[in-house]
Amino acid sequence: MADKNTNDATAANDDEDELLEQKHFQHVIDAFLYYRTSSQIQVHRKQQSVKSLSQQHQSLISGLKIRLERMMKAIDVNYEFIKDIVLCVDEMFVNSQMKNDSSKDDCEPITSDDMDRVRTTLRQCVRDWSVEGAAERKQCYEPITTEINNLFPSDTFDRTKINVLIPGAGLGRLMYDIASSGFTCQGNEFSLYMLFTSNFILNFCSKPESVTLFPWIHQTCNVISGDDQLREVRIPDVNTQDLDLELISMGAGDFLEVYTKPNVWDCITMSFFLDTAHNVIDYIEKVWTILKPGGYWINFGPLLYHFANVPSQTSIELTYEEIKDLILNHFKFKLIKEEVGMKCSYVQNKESMLKTEYQCVFFVVQKPLLM
Repeated sequence: MADKNTNDATAANDDEDELLEQKHFQHVIDAFLYYRTSSQIQVHRKQQSVKSLSQQHQSLISGLKIRLERMMKAIDVNYEFIKDIVLCVDEMFVNSQMKNDSSKDDCEPITSDDMDRVRTTLRQCVRDWSVEGAAERKQCYEPITTEINNLFPSDTFDRTKINVLIPGAGLGRLMYDIASSGFTCQGNEFSLYMLFTSNFILNFCSKPESVTLFPWIHQTCNVISGDDQLREVRIPDVNTQDLDLELISMGAGDFLEVYTKPNVWDCITMSFFLDTAHNVIDYIEKVWTILKPGGYWINFGPLLYHFANVPSQTSIELTYEEIKDLILNHFKFKLIKEEVGMKCSYVQNKESMLKTEYQCVFFVVQKPLLM
């Protein structure tokens, strides 16, 4: 018989975990809603810098004054989108204890990192859901979708019975593209910023290009022209309501913790996700466990280990050759396809004077049928 003290301690821990989740939930909402104030403060600081100049110098840069005023208006447009995201949040958790009900008296302060996450989310919208992002999606998503279509041809498989998992699903475009070919897909995402935004785009955008954004206004360096910085982007580039939503779902939480049942998935796809691990061996081991015998793992991305320079955080930084050795020789996956040095950018402003390009690895491996 279980010890009463043990049961009480477990219940107390569960209550504490739930409270922490609710606080984080509220914190992310607060960060979204602080976007306009934070952004206006930044622009106001730039306006004050202009005013600190001599009248002669101010007269030489009248265009900058106008651009800063336009930035203020663009911030308001972005904020309308953010408010729509927040309004739809509670619908995500109708069957959960997770609600927007944390006490305002116990809120954590909004940090610059929080605001960076909000601004990054706006830029991610360009990558996943705009015409402008199509070139980048072609680089990183098309190899995956092409491969999965080849592995499971529609004239041979009932694709609705092929279960595909996409860890690090972000704003859900790769999940959407795979499901559009008839597969049953589940995205997995840890970030509430991404989950809240993908929920709005996938479930509440009524028509293509119904949302206007100004995603590049916060990038004030390496700008050729004011029109580049202030150009608008419309999302989504497709009608998300055309997709059979029964084919898609989203699992919120840590990939390593959410998925524990073995031999479930026919295919696991990753794009720019493998290097988010504290210990990449954990990810490989998890894929091996939850993939069905005969199932496929498709990976695309670099190895920009996210915790490499974070103090007090574990970070195991293996080379690709070391990872490949583990996959093939320890875990005994079968190599189906491999390509190294595939060029790809990531949330790149196509008009910026500064661009970064990765040389990515693409591989497809199969878990053996006989275990």
